[in-house]
Amino acid sequence: MAIKIKTRDQIKKMRAAGRIVKQVHDLCRDMATPGTTTKEIDDAAQQLIDEKGAIGLFRHYPTYKPGEGFPGCLCISVNDVVVHGIANGYALKDGDIVGIDCGVQLDGWCGDAATTILVGNVAPKTRQLCEDTEHVLQIAIENIKPGRKWSQVARLMQNYAEAKGYGVVRDFVGHGIGDTMHQDPKVPNFVNRDLIRHDIHLREGMTLAVEPMCNLGTKDVRTLSDKWTVVTLDGQPSAHYEHTLAVTADGCEILTDGN
Repeated sequence: MAIKIKTRDQIKKMRAAGRIVKQVHDLCRDMATPGTTTKEIDDAAQQLIDEKGAIGLFRHYPTYKPGEGFPGCLCISVNDVVVHGIANGYALKDGDIVGIDCGVQLDGWCGDAATTILVGNVAPKTRQLCEDTEHVLQIAIENIKPGRKWSQVARLMQNYAEAKGYGVVRDFVGHGIGDTMHQDPKVPNFVNRDLIRHDIHLREGMTLAVEPMCNLGTKDVRTLSDKWTVVTLDGQPSAHYEHTLAVTADGCEILTDGN
């Protein structure tokens, strides 16, 4: 793996990109009310990113050519959609949950984060799923330290989620991030043979996009015919949270919290 260590100045630029991601999340949270369409949310996010002089990283990914790749500004994933949901005319309903994944580049450096927004009166089990999945991300934040192996952190994340009875999605993992959105290393939210064989030794200056995805039911997923939208195999809800993190001398700092 070619893991790139970032300087303090580079991390500062990533934080500036992360502020825009946080502003997009705040906008989406304000707009995510019954009757609002996911396309309206996507269009508003694109307008905000443009106004800030940033580049949205998802539209046309992975080709960045007009008419090719991912068709939206955001990944907007409603209810049983795990990731890569495409904005359309769907009007949000009371009780929905909406995953918002946003990545931007500013001054050549990237920020990437996801949150799951609860619309109105969400069922208690689904609400708990969201709270617990956000806590899985918090476990990572609290346990990242130089000198630790990523498997130590991932095991804590996995153990917490599975003890709650959730399916921990295996098909998608976090990633390194910097002057491009996807870099080495792959950052799983679980431990498997591949991670043990190629474990990541955390070092100051590493920047990681950590993104647990937990399902209320099975961990298994399938991709729809549009070749993007990923849904849970059993149709139960899924929650997704993500922050861009920088490993520091004694822990980590969040680059997408708006600070």
